[in-house]
Amino acid sequence: MERRMTFNESPAIYDRYRPRYAPELFDDLIRYAGLGPQSRVLEIGMGTGQATGPVLATGAQVTALEPGSALAAFARERFAGHDNLRVEEADFEGFHPGEEIYDLIYSATAFHWIRPEVGFPKLRALLKPGAAVALFWNHPYVNRQDEPAHQAMRQVYARYSPKPEADLKEFGEADCGRYQQLLARYGFADISVALYRRTRQLSADDYIGLMNTYSDHLSMPGPLRLAMEKDMRAAIEGAGGTLPIYDTMDLYLARVPR
Repeated sequence: MERRMTFNESPAIYDRYRPRYAPELFDDLIRYAGLGPQSRVLEIGMGTGQATGPVLATGAQVTALEPGSALAAFARERFAGHDNLRVEEADFEGFHPGEEIYDLIYSATAFHWIRPEVGFPKLRALLKPGAAVALFWNHPYVNRQDEPAHQAMRQVYARYSPKPEADLKEFGEADCGRYQQLLARYGFADISVALYRRTRQLSADDYIGLMNTYSDHLSMPGPLRLAMEKDMRAAIEGAGGTLPIYDTMDLYLARVPR
């Protein structure tokens, strides 16, 4: 929880620099769940609302959970005037909706914070028979051997990070098995997986802004963090001034059996 709550410290920075999700992902999610004004939806880990707008646009009644008070306040202001949204300052584990059950529960780059033995049974309990669950993530990749900016930034990380990074391998189809298996293990049916890819081009300033949304970077001592940012800026600018980031988004869709 402590690392998760570091995102609450600077919601405007988080919202500005964190990547958005592919529109096609939401098209597939909305089609699969059959969303409309009659639908009741629960979002887990709203953040600043980057994955909320497309669902709200269907007219569905959305309850969005966000444990960070600053993030929740930011999202409430962002969607002021939407009478089909209620933001709850709560995490999924502690959320009690009373008798309400949902047509869709979804989570964008947040469900990994929840222990499977807690999260998946609770999903089942809060969904109607035949209702849908959608879990999705974004996996940025910056370790291509033919990208000078990637290799320059890796040298900076190697100087400041005492342990190997987790994103040295590009995410692909072979990496989707874990959540497919978990959904099947906890009794979900009609499971499908889709991948969406895109490329972002970031300036040195943009990448440093993005670094300041990562919990590991924010937890560094101030002088060390500033020194790393200075070296990172020099590395990216020395490699041409632009850092390409290759994003892969993975979407898992499933239903509660009728």
